[in-house]
Amino acid sequence: MFDWEAAWHAALYGPGGFFARGEKPSAHFRTSPLVGPELAEALLTLLSRVDAALGFPPVVDFVDVGAGGGELAFAVRSLASGSLASRLRVTAVEVGPPVELPGVRWTSSVPSCVGLLVGHEWLDAIPCPVVTGPSTDPWITRWWPSLADGALAEVGAPRDRAWAAAVSSVRGAALAIDYGHLVSSRRFTLTGYRGGQQVEPVFDGSCDITAHVAFDACAAAAGGDWVLVSQRDALRALGLTGAASGSGWDWLESAARAGRIAELRDPSGLGGFGWLLHGNGVAVADLLPALPPWRPNPASFPEF
Repeated sequence: MFDWEAAWHAALYGPGGFFARGEKPSAHFRTSPLVGPELAEALLTLLSRVDAALGFPPVVDFVDVGAGGGELAFAVRSLASGSLASRLRVTAVEVGPPVELPGVRWTSSVPSCVGLLVGHEWLDAIPCPVVTGPSTDPWITRWWPSLADGALAEVGAPRDRAWAAAVSSVRGAALAIDYGHLVSSRRFTLTGYRGGQQVEPVFDGSCDITAHVAFDACAAAAGGDWVLVSQRDALRALGLTGAASGSGWDWLESAARAGRIAELRDPSGLGGFGWLLHGNGVAVADLLPALPPWRPNPASFPEF
């Protein structure tokens, strides 16, 4: 029997694996940190709220799990200002070779921290077992009861464990940003990305292999105080709005910024990502206002 999880893990993290050899997401697909500095701006606003809820500790952490090339971590470090900047410790977590970036420390495992931990498109890259329906797997029984005979399904238990461990490692807040599905919308989503194109997943280390995140299962596994909202709504709640204004160069700059924000908040694209936010020692209500619950974006499901 083919061991999907072992093959997936070897293809990404084994000797010569896609991430282990140092491939960076920026070379293969567009992510929110690559659009511009605006995501980092919004996360700094969130971090500031976490900082205040914690009572302004002497050291406040921003931990970027699955950091890739460190673009998000470096942007947060570069944009921080005032008292927060003087107390800020930025950590990038990645299994591949680190990238030398001023003010960013690297590690290969999730550290304990006080502040904000962000897993940006991290959970989707955690390998899972794959089963064929009908299945008596306990995770499938609870979280994929609609699995049809002969249909394939990713068993999200490894993501649940990883997310629960990440949430428990932080005093403050943990945020997972990803594409995903709910028990009401499950479908097999395993796919690959190479050179900017979606491709059939192959387990030879030549492509990124990913699958949608079962957000509801991850939320339940970590427990506590949490909310699941869309990136579109979360960014607006964190003050990320923009429109072209002024004249001349100012207008050009504001128009470019408005375009980047529009891309980040596009409900048919990056704006449709889910934001799963857990508070650990702080109340989620102190970090985000009440927002509509996230719903899966059908356009995000792979073509294969």
